[in-house]
Amino acid sequence: MPNIKSSIRSVKTDAKRNAQNTQLKSAVHTASRKVKTLAEAGKTEEAKAALKVATGLIDKAAHKNVIHKNNAARKKSNLAKKVNGK
Repeated sequence: MPNIKSSIRSVKTDAKRNAQNTQLKSAVHTASRKVKTLAEAGKTEEAKAALKVATGLIDKAAHKNVIHKNNAARKKSNLAKKVNGK
């Protein structure tokens, strides 16, 4: 544990930020998995609705620099391919 006041504060904010980033990454992963399972099951309409939600979460994560913008673009592209059946 650090002794310096600013370092103590830094540890606290780092922990808070890490928790928020982990939560957002987990939400992205869960939404992506839902889209994939619906697409594989052949439920196209539900998969498209889930894709909309997943895309929003991925964009949010990229905007907050939780994931890289190119990573976000790749994730969205792969999900769209699965939903569109290509």
